[in-house]
Amino acid sequence: MVRFIPRLMAPAAVLLACGLAYGQGIDPDILKAQAGTYLVAPEDGASGCRLTLETGEAIGGYSVSGQASCIKPLPALAEAYSWNFDGNGGVILIDATRKVLARFVENEGSPMKTEDGAPLLPIAAPDGVDHLPSVASLAGIWTMQRPNGERLCGVTLNGRVDAEGNAPLSLSGDCAANVARLKLAVWHIEGFGLTLMSLDGSSLGFDMRADGNFDKSKEEGGKPLSLVRR
Repeated sequence: MVRFIPRLMAPAAVLLACGLAYGQGIDPDILKAQAGTYLVAPEDGASGCRLTLETGEAIGGYSVSGQASCIKPLPALAEAYSWNFDGNGGVILIDATRKVLARFVENEGSPMKTEDGAPLLPIAAPDGVDHLPSVASLAGIWTMQRPNGERLCGVTLNGRVDAEGNAPLSLSGDCAANVARLKLAVWHIEGFGLTLMSLDGSSLGFDMRADGNFDKSKEEGGKPLSLVRR
């Protein structure tokens, strides 16, 4: 099963189809769908801050709250005064003078992120989490198990990333048959999602918990399953 990566912001195609441009009226349903609280954090795993995109009007777009949380980790974003759509499918944060502080651009098949400097991602995050997981932080030995603690397999995530953002993994020799037959060989992270994949197209997706471990994504179906760091 190929895992579906949840969108983090409204897709560009939707915004463009509605004829939206910077400064124009926004369809209320699209506005509500985009509004919400996001962790804005560097892709490399450094600390970020939580901003709430609101639906109330403000100079240059719509109101923003939570800026104080950005003072230390991302001081430039502490000056955010409002947010808006940029007319090209992206979302921008601007200050009180309408200067663009961050432009989040959608890349096909990937979450929205900034393109200048160290990429920043806006993403819905578990409570208490202030940074994105990185390959370096997740590399190591994990246990695949049921919620009751029943061990199904040992999983070692290697930190050597290839050009496509995948890294190798290895399974212990005592894996349960239903795990072994997946022939999982590489892993990939996208936001708070961790996907284990075989070389023939099968995959198993997990979502990060507040404690740093992972539960199998609801989209996968089947019995509950977790990845717990050893």
